[in-house]
Amino acid sequence: MQAKDAHEKSIAGAASIVGAATVLSRILGYIRDAVVAFSFGAGLYSDAFFMAFRIANLLRRLVGEGALTSSFIPIFTEELNVRSREEVKKLTSGVFTFFFIILVIISILGIVFSKEIVLYLSPGFATDPEKFTLTIRLTQIMFPYMVSIGLTAIAMGVLNSFKHFTAPALSPVFLNIAIIASVLALSPLLNMPVYSIAIGVLIGGTLQLLLQVPFLIRHDMMPRLRFHFKDPALKKILALMGPRTFGVGVYQMNLLVTTWFSSRLSDGSVSYLYYAGRLMEMPIGIFGVSVATAALPSLSEHVVKGDWKAFKDSLSFAVRIINFITIPATVGLFILSAPITEVLFKRGEFNAAATAGTTVALYYYTLGLVPVSMARMLTSVFYSLKDTATPVWIALVSFAANIVLSFTLVGPLKHGGLALAASLSAVIDAVALFIVLKYKVGKIGGRQILDSAVKSGAASAVMGVVIYILAFRTFGPHGKVFKTALVSVTLVIGMLTYIGTARVFRVPEISFLRRVLKK
Repeated sequence: MQAKDAHEKSIAGAASIVGAATVLSRILGYIRDAVVAFSFGAGLYSDAFFMAFRIANLLRRLVGEGALTSSFIPIFTEELNVRSREEVKKLTSGVFTFFFIILVIISILGIVFSKEIVLYLSPGFATDPEKFTLTIRLTQIMFPYMVSIGLTAIAMGVLNSFKHFTAPALSPVFLNIAIIASVLALSPLLNMPVYSIAIGVLIGGTLQLLLQVPFLIRHDMMPRLRFHFKDPALKKILALMGPRTFGVGVYQMNLLVTTWFSSRLSDGSVSYLYYAGRLMEMPIGIFGVSVATAALPSLSEHVVKGDWKAFKDSLSFAVRIINFITIPATVGLFILSAPITEVLFKRGEFNAAATAGTTVALYYYTLGLVPVSMARMLTSVFYSLKDTATPVWIALVSFAANIVLSFTLVGPLKHGGLALAASLSAVIDAVALFIVLKYKVGKIGGRQILDSAVKSGAASAVMGVVIYILAFRTFGPHGKVFKTALVSVTLVIGMLTYIGTARVFRVPEISFLRRVLKK
């Protein structure tokens, strides 16, 4: 029992660090999006930037932080237990050098073939020469970003393996600050102001990498150029990365399916989906990704040691925590979609039409909050087991479902149909991952998980009634200050209602919340 508590405290402590840093990052992320929305609204310029940024993020996640980090940590954790510190340091240097070369080559090819990439991924833009040309130029400017962020991903993997989560979790903060500063300082000076956002992305990527350096030095893991690529561990990482890259690629292709369809819709559709996706990603980033990030090193360590009871305890705990957080977040975000969108974005170039379009997308995206968070965490569990094939096959099924659903729903629901298709395909992904994982490792406390989810759902329903009465009885045609205060007060009362009701229903995960708040 003491060992179980220790595992839960370890995950809770790490998740609190990642979650707190992510809260700061998301707040700055909102400010960043608000600055972009105020300056460029939801139209030609914002559509072009978000499309170009999505392309840069696609390749970053294929080769960088998505595939690489999740493949790197299980192998690196294993090597820490069997190698000397000096040998591990040599491995780190070899991995850095190898991927630096790969990332530079990919960036050069991306710049050269930007036109073809944009045409393939957003064919609807080709009908508007100005938007098409602008998207190509923004893509070319941002391609080098993947070099710095790819190297940052390796540094984050090293630090997470040493159970250091602070610097990696704070990394996105510097990207947001760089973009905000760049838009405010450079956009008035440029003939094409939207280029300021792309410049901010490049500066932010460099700052993210530099942030990791002092902590790599502290752990004596600062890499050097080392052209020795025959290390068996590097081969294992690449072997894991193959299926993982494909799996991440399938997930990213789901996003690109949405982008592909939305590029053919009216101006602003790409931006509506982006802004709504960012709001939906806030609770996922703060809690879903935090729990997955915190749990992966612990799960990998349990696998290496063959401690399967501790593995199942940590897994069950992580699943219950995600339900405990994301179920009320789903209810709250769904009910308050319109007020939140209006308060956060409706100003400057972001008008009433943009607010309505983003709200529609957010309604449907919110339905996928629980399954997306769960799928991300369960995928990490498979990686801790060094099983990268299963998530790929399940992701392929989800991808096929997303295509069919997008074709079916885009006609009647426009961009809202694309958001709904993404949410439904995430449900398929999460359910399939859970079923296969249970078959693979045996019982993982399903009854306890279900009991916790039902209680969290009941507490969320009570919270939903309260915030609905508060928000929609008094929102009305008031000023911005009043609406902002109302939404803020409603959110606070909603959270207190949920916590209080959860205590009445004796939801056991309430103890996790206390630990996080203490941290």
